[in-house]
Amino acid sequence: MSGLPIRVRQAKPDDADGIARVYIESWHDTYADILPMRLLCAMTPRGQAARWRATVRSRSEVVFVAEDEAHGIVGMASCGQARDATLGFDGEVYTLYVDPACYGAGTGRALLRNAFTWMGGRGYGSCVIWAHAKNNARFFYEKMGGRLIAERTGRMMGDPISENAFGWRRLALADKAVSPSDREA
Repeated sequence: MSGLPIRVRQAKPDDADGIARVYIESWHDTYADILPMRLLCAMTPRGQAARWRATVRSRSEVVFVAEDEAHGIVGMASCGQARDATLGFDGEVYTLYVDPACYGAGTGRALLRNAFTWMGGRGYGSCVIWAHAKNNARFFYEKMGGRLIAERTGRMMGDPISENAFGWRRLALADKAVSPSDREA
């Protein structure tokens, strides 16, 4: 990473290739020893770019990108209305991924802060994030003030996947410093 300031903005359809790259590289880095290899190999740049282009154009969620001048898009997040109203949270961050080369640079924090600001501006008061139970991002969410509020088991390509939900009862991030050993999402 160049050390230049990170800029977070709402994604445009033309950002889909960069979003897809970050998404795939993050999944390969984070889930290589966690998820079935057939799932990771099924992710293609073309397929993910089409998915994210459609998502950016949709009205059901908003997508943000983090970029720096030297490297372009280095992170992405998407958010909107909570999909599980039974948890008692009205907003949800659906995705938050950072280029593995940029871990620890504040990109995840900037994306999460931007998502919370956007949700707050639209009347949301709380937020939930679901993460794979073995994803180290759980430590980042806890550092940012999220509390473990629920667990579930879903399925990906037929395999059971354990997930944890982290919740914020109000849209505010903890101001705890993240040490170099606390690599963020």
